[in-house]
Amino acid sequence: MTVPVFIEFEPAVDCPCAGCAQQRRALAQAARLRDGGHPAAHGARRALVLAAAAGTVLATPAAGALPTAEGGRPAAGPAGGAAAGTGPAPAPDATPGTQGQVSGLYGSAGSGRARPAEEPRATTRAAIIARAKAWIAARVPYNMNGYWSDGYREDCSGFVSMAWGLGSNQWTGSLSRYAVRITKDELRPGDILLYHNAGNPSAGSHVTVFGGWADASRKKYVAYELAPRHARKKVTPYAYWSNADKYVPYRYRNLIDDGAPDGGLPDSGLPESGLPDGFSSAFPGLGHFGPGADNRWVTELGRLLVARGAGAYYRSGPGPRWSSADRDATRAFQRAQGWRGAEADGLPGPDTWAYLTGGKGRNVGGHAAAEKAGGFPGVRHFRPGESGDHITRLGRQLVKKGYGKYYTSGPGPRWSEADRRNVEAFQRAQGWRGAEADGRPGPETWRRLFL
Repeated sequence: MTVPVFIEFEPAVDCPCAGCAQQRRALAQAARLRDGGHPAAHGARRALVLAAAAGTVLATPAAGALPTAEGGRPAAGPAGGAAAGTGPAPAPDATPGTQGQVSGLYGSAGSGRARPAEEPRATTRAAIIARAKAWIAARVPYNMNGYWSDGYREDCSGFVSMAWGLGSNQWTGSLSRYAVRITKDELRPGDILLYHNAGNPSAGSHVTVFGGWADASRKKYVAYELAPRHARKKVTPYAYWSNADKYVPYRYRNLIDDGAPDGGLPDSGLPESGLPDGFSSAFPGLGHFGPGADNRWVTELGRLLVARGAGAYYRSGPGPRWSSADRDATRAFQRAQGWRGAEADGLPGPDTWAYLTGGKGRNVGGHAAAEKAGGFPGVRHFRPGESGDHITRLGRQLVKKGYGKYYTSGPGPRWSEADRRNVEAFQRAQGWRGAEADGRPGPETWRRLFL
């Protein structure tokens, strides 16, 4: 007597019929019963397949397990909240989201059916990080049902599939097939930190690309990831904001050692040519920079930036207290490297620090638009009692841009309160506040005025 085997299956990913298409859409939106979904919402997607035990190619899933990559997709539903973790409470925007199923590019069947024997494409660490940065610069939105222009799914595992250059979209349950397990001490840029919750994949499963250590104690690292909202680069506590003890380090198993695998990335061992005695070229950590920071590393950052052509951003110093001048000078240096978006936020990260201390990349050049007006003459020329043609040029450009309402005459060559108030109005129109909108022009104010 044969014993019937009942298994649950999902609508075929490559079936074009309207019924399967509708069921796939419903699957993507419906919560599972164990997550609070209503039984009626699941009746349409349940099908029982009766097969003889003898000779069947189907197997009963392990208790509590969801279908594998060969059998379907992880159930849809909110992720990141059900499984308790031992790490710090997640940041407000750091909760992993649900992910789509294993598929080919653009969601086709194709080579998306992950096979252990499938040989992954060879790649380098530099290529992995470059691809990750491209999505971050484009601010690719998080959408488990969407596919970016390159065909990869817009979720955490699609992001890693893209960064590794896989020819398909994988999920957290299948990425380890393309990797070898490593230890925390072996982590290098381009590796990943993977948490797959096999018992309940939608509860916390997530994966990030490791970008390098963010502090000497190795308690924080730079994570490249696609999390709810958009792709981002974020300094993250090891191993993640939640479920920290469940993340496993992996390395792409067809990685080519390109001779200099870190390529100017964190922990690159660059020479200490730009730093005085007692300082290390290792990045001291993001916590040493930003609003409220007051330490010797801020001073050394400023000195490095001045040496690379960013001196015009400082009215005095550089000094140990973080200021808008440090931020603007850092941003100018980052933009000189061709970085944009989150890569040029004015806060020095491991990449910026490595470039500065190692003498890598391009120096800060003059602002071409501002140079048409004679170049920024320096902040010291815009103070009470100062006079000169540059003040007249500034005033005329303010009037041209529509910010001359405080002039009762002129503008003229002598710095006045009317000049200051008009500059302040222009700065506030840029969205600047506080010390950023003090009415005294700096290089960025000058550049924007003469765009």
